[in-house]
Amino acid sequence: MSQFQLFDSIQLTEALLLDTGKTAPIGSPGAIVEVFNHGEAYLVELFGGWVTAEVGEDFSIADQGHPNSFVETIGLTTVYPHQIHLVKSAGEPNGIRSQLLALMDELSEAKLEKVRDFAQSLKSK
Repeated sequence: MSQFQLFDSIQLTEALLLDTGKTAPIGSPGAIVEVFNHGEAYLVELFGGWVTAEVGEDFSIADQGHPNSFVETIGLTTVYPHQIHLVKSAGEPNGIRSQLLALMDELSEAKLEKVRDFAQSLKSK
């Protein structure tokens, strides 16, 4: 079985050269978005700092509390198990929320209504 799973939060244990020519430094956070050959390698989306964006302009460094800020994606790259360590498993509570959100993006409005109704019935128990 794979050491890591889809949607796990990870950090790099070594600096990696990205396709863009930039380097993702040690400690860069990311998320596993694909598992190759039962965990021999992983496709990871790597993140930078908090930024804001204006139409036609580059990103500006921002504070997490800024109302229009978001975490910049610095790249996608293939990594091997020795190049990452686990920060938070997708199986932990917030990971489950992320998985549900990803699944809900693929549901029709009618199915989303059923999910909402089911969640409300669970909440009232």
